[in-house]
Amino acid sequence: MLVIETVILCSAFFGLCFFGTGTDEKNLRHYLSYPDEVQKQIKEIREYQGKYKETGRFAAWIANFLLFAILFLLLGIFIRQANFMHNFINLLILGEMLNAFDLIVIDLIWWRNTKRIRLLKIPQKELYQNPKKHIEAFLRALVLYFFVAVLDGYLLALF
Repeated sequence: MLVIETVILCSAFFGLCFFGTGTDEKNLRHYLSYPDEVQKQIKEIREYQGKYKETGRFAAWIANFLLFAILFLLLGIFIRQANFMHNFINLLILGEMLNAFDLIVIDLIWWRNTKRIRLLKIPQKELYQNPKKHIEAFLRALVLYFFVAVLDGYLLALF
């Protein structure tokens, strides 16, 4: 069941990324995912002013924690056991597999190479190649999914 949930979650996540890109308006919502070089150019382009938002990392981390805590709690119902360690390990595997999929497939393979994420005023592919932001997000998510697994593993063991 864990494998099925992982495949479904990764597929849904890729679908959200795919359909959440494709136009400048959609792409600018993901401003923080762009390399510093692109962010600098975005700030200089008049048409893009006011169409993107700079969110603090801590606020984004908390929002993601709450989102994934709820999502994983719901998914955990299908794989739950009475003991915490089983729930914790399964949810940690689910989170880290999603995290690895996000880094390798979505960020390093698809995102850096697809034209869907490129802004019309900044079309040069080479500007989008720096993986630094993606690797930093991966490292932050390692911690995020650990804490989600701890919380949800405990909650699932209670019921």
